[in-house]
Formats: sequence, C-alpha cells, structure tokens
Amino acid sequence: MLGIDRFVRRHRAAVLAVWLVALAAAVPLAMRQSDHLTGGGYGVPGSQSQRVESAIGRDFAAGSRATLAAVVVPARGASAADVRAALARVGAAAGATAHVELSARARGVALAELRRDGVRTLVVPLTVDVTESDAPDVATGLRDRLGVGDGPTGPVALHLIGQSALWAGLQDLTKRDLARAESAGFPIVAIILLAVFGSLAAAALPLALGLVSVVVTGALIYALSMAMEMSVFVTNMASMIGIGVAVDYSLFVLARYRAEVRAGRSPDEARAVALSTSGVAVTFSGLTVIVSLAGLWMVDTTAIRSMALGAILVVAVSVLAAATLLPALISLLGRRASTPGRLFAALHRVRRSWAPRRPGSTRPGAPVPPDFWTRWATAVMRRPGRALVAGALVLAALATPALWLSTTDGALRQFPAGNETRQGFEAARAVTGPGAASPVRVLAPRTQAGAVAAALRADPEVERVMPAVASRDGARALVSAIPRHDGESPQAKALVARLRDRLPAGAEVGGTSAGLVDFHDLVDGSMWKIAVFVLGLSYVVLLLLLRSAVLPLKAVAMNLLSVGAAYGVLSVVFGQIDAITPPLVLAVVFGLSMDYEVFLLSNIRERWRATGDTRSAVAEGLAASAKTITSAALIMTAVFAVFVLTGVPSIQQIGLGCAVAIAVDATVVRLVLVPAAMELLGRWNWWLPAPLERLLPSRGLEEALPA
Repeated sequence: MLGIDRFVRRHRAAVLAVWLVALAAAVPLAMRQSDHLTGGGYGVPGSQSQRVESAIGRDFAAGSRATLAAVVVPARGASAADVRAALARVGAAAGATAHVELSARARGVALAELRRDGVRTLVVPLTVDVTESDAPDVATGLRDRLGVGDGPTGPVALHLIGQSALWAGLQDLTKRDLARAESAGFPIVAIILLAVFGSLAAAALPLALGLVSVVVTGALIYALSMAMEMSVFVTNMASMIGIGVAVDYSLFVLARYRAEVRAGRSPDEARAVALSTSGVAVTFSGLTVIVSLAGLWMVDTTAIRSMALGAILVVAVSVLAAATLLPALISLLGRRASTPGRLFAALHRVRRSWAPRRPGSTRPGAPVPPDFWTRWATAVMRRPGRALVAGALVLAALATPALWLSTTDGALRQFPAGNETRQGFEAARAVTGPGAASPVRVLAPRTQAGAVAAALRADPEVERVMPAVASRDGARALVSAIPRHDGESPQAKALVARLRDRLPAGAEVGGTSAGLVDFHDLVDGSMWKIAVFVLGLSYVVLLLLLRSAVLPLKAVAMNLLSVGAAYGVLSVVFGQIDAITPPLVLAVVFGLSMDYEVFLLSNIRERWRATGDTRSAVAEGLAASAKTITSAALIMTAVFAVFVLTGVPSIQQIGLGCAVAIAVDATVVRLVLVPAAMELLGRWNWWLPAPLERLLPSRGLEEALPA
C-alpha cells in the first residue's frame, strides 16, 4: 500500500482524471442498468420443471411462443364505448410494438363478450412471435405505449399479464424503489458523517466514494446483462451493499488519517500510515467479503448468483476506490480533510466551555482521565462472566423465533397489494379462475397420456384437465391441468409433490408451481454447503490474520449468534420469508462482519504484542476502534434500514436481516461479548498449535505493517 500511496501522490492528477472519465462513461450506462434484467432467474438447471419447459419449447408446435394478454378493467360508470376505445388503444399500441399484435379474432371475441355480458373485465390474449426469454422487452415497450403503471388514464384501466409482463413490472418497481432508497440513503449517511467528522470536506469524501462505487457498478451490471441473464434484484443488492461498504471502507482509512494528523504527523506521512494500516485492513476485509459472497455461487440458479455477482462487483470497486481515489482526494484536500469546519469547531468550543471540569485536571502533569470506551472495556472485563451471560441471553432471545422460520417463494407476491401489476393479475383471476395463468404441465410418453389425465382428474386440487397434445415426433404427450389455486399457493405446490409421487415412471411435472418447488428444494439443500463454506472461510482468514486458533473460533460462533438474531427478527416481522433471504443474509453478514472483526482484533493484537497484557490490550484496542466501528455500523445499519421501506418483500427482508445483524454485531458482540470472552480466555486467546505455527506465514497482518 505504501507503493500505491507513492504512485498516487506522484500522479494525483492522472488518478483523478481516470476516475472522472470512468464516472462520466458510467453514468449513462448506470441509468439503464435495469433495461435487460429479468424478473425470472429462478429456473433450476437439470430439474424436472426445467426439462419440461425445454421440451415444450423444442418439441411442441407453437410451444416456444411467449404468453401475453391485456386485461381491460372498466371503472364503475364506464360505458361500452369506453371499453371499445380501450380495446382500440390496445390494438394501436400492439401494432406499434414489434413482435406483438392484437389479432382480429381475439378482438372479435372480446367485442362479442362485451355485447353478450355487458361492461365487465375482459382478458384479451395477444399474439407474440418471440420466446419467453425475449418477451420482457416486448412487454416493456407495450407497457410504455399503453401508459401502464402511470396511474388512472380514464374510465377503463389497462393491465398486462403473463410471465413477460411480470418481469417488465418488476423492472419498473425495482427501478422506482432503488431511486427512492438511494435518495433517502445518501442524506442519512451524510448527516451521520457530519456528526462523526465535524467537517463538510471530510464527510464529502466517503459520500463521493459511495456514489462513484454505485454508479460504476451500475454500468458494469448493464454491460454484463447484455451477455448473461441477471435478476432485476441485482440493482437493489449492489446499491444496498455498495453505499454501506464504500462509505465504511473510506471511513476506516479517513479516521486513521485524521488520528495520525492529530498525533503530529504531516498530511503526507499521515496518509501513508493510514493506507499501510487501515488501507491494508480494508483491502483484506474486502477480499474476504468477495470470497464469502462467492459461496453463493454454489446455488445453481441465476437469481441468487446474479445478486451475489452484483454485491461482489460493488465491493471490488469500493476497495479499488479506497486504495486509489480516496488517497488522491485526501491529498487534494490536504488539512481540510483532517480539521473540523469552522462551525463545528465553534460548537465544540461552546460545548467545552459549558462542560464541568474534572478536579485537578488543569494541573501540569496530571494524568489524563480514561475516555468512555476505555472505561466501558474496563467495566465489562471487571465482571466478564456476567457480561458474557447477559450478552448471550440477549442474542439467544432474539434468535429463538428462528427455530420456527419458514420460507416461501413466488414472483407475483413480490409486488405490494396496491401495485398495478398485481391488480392486473388479480382482475384476470376473477374472470378466468385463480389457476388459469399457471397450469400444471405433465410431460409423459404418449402411451401414458390417458393414465396421466386420469390421475390429474382424481386430484381434488385440479379444476379441469386440458386435452393431451402430441409432440412433433409423436413420441410424447403434454397434459395440462388448471389448479383451483394460483401457481404460487401452497395448495398448488402440494399438488406438484403429490403428482411426482403418484404419476407413472417417465412422467415429469413442470409449470410455474413445479419451478417454485424445484427452486425451494435447491436453496434449502444448498444452505449447509453455503454455511460450511462461509464459516470455514471466516475461520481460515482470521487464523492467518491473528495467528490464533482460538480467536477465530470465538468470532465464528459470535457471528452465528448475530445471524441467528437476524433470522429470529425476520421470523417475527414477516412470518414466512423468501427462500433467497437466508443464504444471502448469511453470506452478506459474515462477509461484512469481518470488517469490524479485522479492525478490532488487529488493534488488540498490535497492543498485545507490545505489552503481553491481554486486559490492557483489549481495553486500549477497543478504545481505539470503538468509535470508528460504531460509526461505520450506524451507517451500514441506516443504509440497510432504508431498503426496508422499499416495496419488494425479498429486498425488505434482506435489508432488515442485515440491519439487525450488523447492529447486533457492532454493539452486543464487539462491545460486550468480545472483551468479556477475551478476558476469560486470557493467554489462551493467542494459543496456536506448534504444527500450525510452522505452516502459517511467519507474520500476521499488522506485523507486516510499518511501525
């Protein structure tokens, strides 16, 4: 890092110019980052549902075409002429949009229903000549031309339904939610930074890094989405992680820089020390977060992998910005980055003039009284057993509801109750039935078609069975059934499980419900692999960093308590949570908690190496780290909490889970459990078996840093 500092100091203008060009190029791409994202990505390669979907598109006539329909919902008092005008709008918009049309036959059927039944909701099928994977662009263009989602446009409301319409609606919803979250998150972070640094110039640095990291990552997401399938939730994930991480990393470096300046170093010396200490820790922590998130790639599904990729990208950009852009900006600002602003300095003088003086504090040579965090650490370590039990009881109480945690999934349930897309689907269900839009599809040898149809009719969840359709080669048959409940309901998912148990060998069950069942089974079956990977990684990283076999074990156990507390709160608040939430919260929390673990324990170990006294090392290390850790955790918690106010339940759950876990980790764990446990362990904190001592690198992280 010293080499990077020297390079940045010599080529500051060039570094700033490169970042400025990158930002300027990224802005227009970041504004379009959701254009090619998909609301799907929940397919499971190799599963029954995926095999059925592939076979339908490949072997059955017209099976590969997307399904899209317009829902015409007249308001009270609307006339037949209003409905006919709405149908004309649909026809005109479809005619102006590539790959979709309102056929004369479909329009004629709708007008006949209007004459026969009077003014009521109509579901009008549209003809689409592209596959389901290409249809979201068609649905997006049609939504724009119809003004869907812009609010009431007259006596007749228009909606679009179908899988592609669902994806297009999710794109609009996540884009609006992201804009609201970012517009609320940055001002909150700015207020906290102003309170921490007391300087507008210093507070602006972490904000600038957060903005740059999110924008550059948005451009990378846009570029990647052109070449691979990515979930619409990747933008929210990247923004949620990026704002907090970029601000936290720059906060760690800037806090150390300001401390070194206050200690009497020149700005250049202070910056070099900050980069070679906190800068190294930030890089180390960032790489750990990236590897931790990479564990989510063990779940072979686009939705989770793309969300993990978005988080990985923004962490990588944040680390790069903290290592290059931040020192350049610090160098540019000089002492303005380390001194309070005039207003804050004046307020500080007023506060000190009103504060009561300690007796004897003005005598020359009088001892400086310990600060709050030193007194706190000393108090905790005076009765470590009580502190450990009290902290553990708090976390156990929060985590207990996680024992009854249950998960669910489904795209339509990601929309708030009053959302236009959900209203359209519910209006269509009232006309066609709850399960009409999500039939169960059974693929079987043609000789078994009769037996499959009979088994479907015998199930009480099946409302009606459609005639069997033969494949192009005549070898197989596709039998579709309409369930009595919608495809995301527990009843429809239970139907899939029964059919897979009862149908003849060779028959495979697909459709919306089957896809959700396969996705849920995949995520549940992968949780143990993700947990082993993340826990094992965290242990190895801290083992290398701290050269202790005991401290990493303690850290992993305490992080598990934080994750358990997050799961417990989610269970109480939401009841059922989305299937993607537990693995994402686990990976994100374990990755981010490493920031605080590295920052705190490396400070403690540095002092222990100098004194050999665990109690004083913990007290001094905690005193030196606590303000920065609590400030960083407050920022991270605030950013995650902002996303709880969005309209998508899965993002709300990830935001709440991470906010709770980070808040608990930075308070109960770091400020109570860590000092109490280290006091009880004594010299066992630093125990390392001789064989491991010979295998590990000869120097820990802070031992590689300059004095």
